[in-house]
Formats: sequence, structure tokens, C-alpha cells
Amino acid sequence: MNLQRYEQVSQAADFDSFRQGLIDFAGDLDFGLISGVLAVERKGPGAKTEYFSVGNTPAEFLAAQVNPENAKRDPVHRHVMTNAAPLIYDQRLYVDAGSGDLWEMQAPFGYRTGLAVSVHMPGYRRFLLGVDRHEPLPSDPIKLNRMIADLQLLAVHAQDAAARLLVPTKVPRLPARQLEILRLTMEGKSAWVVGSLLGISENTVNYHLKQLFKQLDVSNKNHAVLKAMELGLL
Repeated sequence: MNLQRYEQVSQAADFDSFRQGLIDFAGDLDFGLISGVLAVERKGPGAKTEYFSVGNTPAEFLAAQVNPENAKRDPVHRHVMTNAAPLIYDQRLYVDAGSGDLWEMQAPFGYRTGLAVSVHMPGYRRFLLGVDRHEPLPSDPIKLNRMIADLQLLAVHAQDAAARLLVPTKVPRLPARQLEILRLTMEGKSAWVVGSLLGISENTVNYHLKQLFKQLDVSNKNHAVLKAMELGLL
């Protein structure tokens, strides 16, 4: 694959150019459809995984997806959310998973066979990338493996752009002392122990923690640690 195709995606300046870069790459692989999804696992009481997508999914297909529970039954979705290994899918995969009706519903829109990969990212995030088409995949294992390798490399190049363009987040600049306190807090150490290790008073530690709560928009130490991990600060 041409290096410029990877750079078109990784260096995309905005959402539209990022999307077009993915579509162009899929076209070079002879796939008419591509979908990238940034899954962000939120922490805390009642928190759920959020999904931010990009691609050229047909509008008619989106309109037909009236049941959000379908994703829980979809073997491709289940695989990429839990497994980093690339996946080849066709009707047989869905039938074997007891979800043949989902394949029947998706196939008319171009989702008959395809490839899917995922990449783990810092902060409880995962970037999912899949390409789909009507035609069967090549029977030549060398050509098929080349397609999979190209898609995996694309996912690696696309992950940072996805985080930057799909969920633009302002990351606070935390002073080194506050980050140090946060790291020790993450290890389960109390404010008194943290103060003893850093040579400062317990009151000073608590002061820094309150400042951290404000900057991270959280209300306690546990949430502060989780938020910092989501933002890639820890």
C-alpha cells in the first residue's frame, strides 16, 4: 500500500479529510465500505461505553438499524470489542453464532463479507476498523493476508487521528507535583503516606487533590485517577 495513503489518514487535519482518507484506503483494497469506531469505556457509577464513528455507512442501513440490541448479538462487534486478533467474516460466522438473521438484514446494504481489526489505546479506549463488500474475499491466502496486514497497519496509523478528531478533548496541564500525588494515590496510598513520601504535610496533599478535582471535573480521588487515565495522563 502506498505510504501516502497512511499519511492521508494519520495526518488528517479535520473530520472530513480523515473520513475521505479511510474511504480512499478501503477503495484501494477493493472494499466499498469502511467503518471506524472509537469505543471509549467510561468509568464510575452507571457509566457506559460510548461510541464515536466515521466512515461511509449507507444512510439506508442506519435507518434500518432500529434495534440497538443488535450490536450485542453481532459476532463481529463482540469479537473486536474483546479480541485484538483480526477477524474475517462472512455468512457462516453469523450462522455459527446463531445470528444468521443479522447477516440477512445487513447483506443487502453491502455487508456480506469483510475484515475487522481493533487496536487498544490508553485511557480505556479501543479503535475498531472494518471493511466490507458484496464480493467474496480472495481465495489466495497470500493476497488475503496482505489485505489483513494493510488494514491492521491502517488502524495503527488511524488511532491517534481518531482520538483527536472524533472526540476532541481538552487535556489539562497538571503540575509535576500534582501528577506525582496522583500516581501515589493511584497506588492506594493515603494523603498522610503521600505527604510523608514527598516531604510535605497531609494538608498540602489534600490541597493539591482539591485542585486536581477542579481541573479534572471530578468529586473524589477514585474518579480523579480514572479520569486521568482516560486522558492519558497516567
